[in-house]
Amino acid sequence: MPTGPAADHRSTAPLADPEAAFAPGRAPVMLELVDEDGTTVGTAEKISAHLPPGRLHRAFSVFLFDDRGRLLLQRRALGKYHSPGVWSNTCCGHPNPGEPPFVAAARRTCEELGTAPALMREAGTVRYNHPDPDSGLVEQEYNHLFVGLVRGRLRPDPDEVAETAFADSAELERMCGDLPFSAWFPTVVDAVLPAVRELTGSPDW
Repeated sequence: MPTGPAADHRSTAPLADPEAAFAPGRAPVMLELVDEDGTTVGTAEKISAHLPPGRLHRAFSVFLFDDRGRLLLQRRALGKYHSPGVWSNTCCGHPNPGEPPFVAAARRTCEELGTAPALMREAGTVRYNHPDPDSGLVEQEYNHLFVGLVRGRLRPDPDEVAETAFADSAELERMCGDLPFSAWFPTVVDAVLPAVRELTGSPDW
């Protein structure tokens, strides 16, 4: 179950100012815009792509499991400008323009959690449009899904990850009932389940 600093998971810190992500002298983060088929059609600055109604852009979501078939979850750091303090899947983010999603997923997993996947493979894509009720930002994403295994010791970056947890399917169901999760989490979980069952060999997922 959750490991890390004790916290009241039903409360969140004051929302960070999205403009803080673009302090003077910091280069803007660019995302890859796509059409409904996932074909690249351009780029956009990160905040502008998430302002209502949102612009469809490429993203990825990673689901890593330990050798007991438990999913590695992370609670997003309280200082993040988007969806701070909520639980979500192992890692999620956006490829740099032109960066293959698989490469971006492996890179960000290492950067956020301090360990590389022991195994990772593609698990399809999912398209969704999820407004975040707290920040008012919109996740309009064409999301590449990945499943795999994790065996190394975790060294989470505190600027990205508040805490981590390993959960089997029953524990995850209880956590979803008791704790706040990201707006996109139910959608990506439903989409990735066939690949998860194949990876873990467990019908419980």
